[in-house]
Amino acid sequence: MAKMKTMYECLACGYETPKWLGKCPNCGAWNQMEEQIAPTVLSQNSISVTTSGNHQNGKAYKLNQIPTQIEKRLSTKFDEFDRVLGGGVVPGSLVLIGGDPGIGKSTLLLQVSVQLANHEQTVLYVSGEESLSQIKLRAERLELHGDDFYLLSETDLAVIAHEISVIKPDVVIIDSIQTMSVPDNQGTVGSVSQLRGATSVLMRAAKDNQIAIFIVGHVTKEGNIAGPRMLEHMVDSVLYFEGERHNRFRILRAVKNRFGSTNEIGVFEMQDRGLKEVVNPSELFLEERLSGSTGSTVVAALEGTRTILAEIQSLMTPTVYGNAKRTASGIEYQRVSLLLAVMEKHCGLLVQNQDAFFKTTGGVRLDEPAIDLAIAVSIASSYWNRETRVDDVFMGEIGLTGEIRRVSQIEDRLKEANKLGFKRAFIPYNNLKGLNDLALQLEIIPVKTIQNAIRLIFPK
Repeated sequence: MAKMKTMYECLACGYETPKWLGKCPNCGAWNQMEEQIAPTVLSQNSISVTTSGNHQNGKAYKLNQIPTQIEKRLSTKFDEFDRVLGGGVVPGSLVLIGGDPGIGKSTLLLQVSVQLANHEQTVLYVSGEESLSQIKLRAERLELHGDDFYLLSETDLAVIAHEISVIKPDVVIIDSIQTMSVPDNQGTVGSVSQLRGATSVLMRAAKDNQIAIFIVGHVTKEGNIAGPRMLEHMVDSVLYFEGERHNRFRILRAVKNRFGSTNEIGVFEMQDRGLKEVVNPSELFLEERLSGSTGSTVVAALEGTRTILAEIQSLMTPTVYGNAKRTASGIEYQRVSLLLAVMEKHCGLLVQNQDAFFKTTGGVRLDEPAIDLAIAVSIASSYWNRETRVDDVFMGEIGLTGEIRRVSQIEDRLKEANKLGFKRAFIPYNNLKGLNDLALQLEIIPVKTIQNAIRLIFPK
């Protein structure tokens, strides 16, 4: 009998070495080397799923020989979920969904599965973490019922592949990929080699048989999906389900999507009976805003094709220690540091001895340039302790010289602000052209510089 070889593999990046190392030379991670048994060569048909026979046998074709196919998508009847995927579920796609423990990944996919099953789609839900009775109890608590909805509690991919070939489902849910095992792979469950092998098997099953497969991935303490980075490169789409466990709002965000935009987000609200779509997130994000408060502004930001009105809050207080403290939640830290410097240079604010705290309400993350003007006004409002009007909305990018630069899709931003009852909109001067045709019931105030905007908002 041949002696089995061992090697050490980095759990963070998949780097392999014959001896143990404290620090991975490839990615620099500490204490991530795990002993693995060298994997044997997998036979080509060790795990196979045969349902439709669409495999092309490795033959190359000329571009004009390939027939044009109309992209057919499956609607989940969750508009927020379909929007993030680019318009619906694409048959033959492999989608990876990550998120913190307890955030609601399994609940979301269970609801999506039942919705698909209720609209003439056959769904197989595979759980490696829960028993069938546990899933049934959760479905009853959420009042979910489906005829073509199959449940399987299994971690062996060979057994799962056999069930897929028997049931011939349209959609498969794998919860989670870290619990799946490939029989021919000698690595431990959840190791880099097992993750890579399991994802490869599922990807081949999805492409050869036009089955849409969703796989759930655990995240590390840094917020990244556990396993090698190669896992995200292998799949077609990567979605992150975000939110605070003590906040009822959840945001589904695409960070990779071969079938749509990566700028789209879906907003859900966690309730007693599962997740509910938030059709108008702007209204919910602003419903608890206090009138007469200082350091609070509203920005019309874009998230893909959707315009969202969100509240930005700033708090400026004299520092107790020698170095001023800067904290940002929902906003890029470098952006607020830059705007603090611009406000000190061009508006006369002495922020060197001020602790500065920034956050966006509702758990939404804003990272586009158009939020600069709203942040700058909130800084001035909190610094001078002067309130802003509750019916004002701001949009504009600020340059290092204090100029306010144009933003994209200004019409959509203004229409959303008008729909929610705002009375004044501060916009870049160069965006003023072409807005005369808009029938809006709000006053549009163009500004060229941040000094000009501050004088108009806070008159002496």
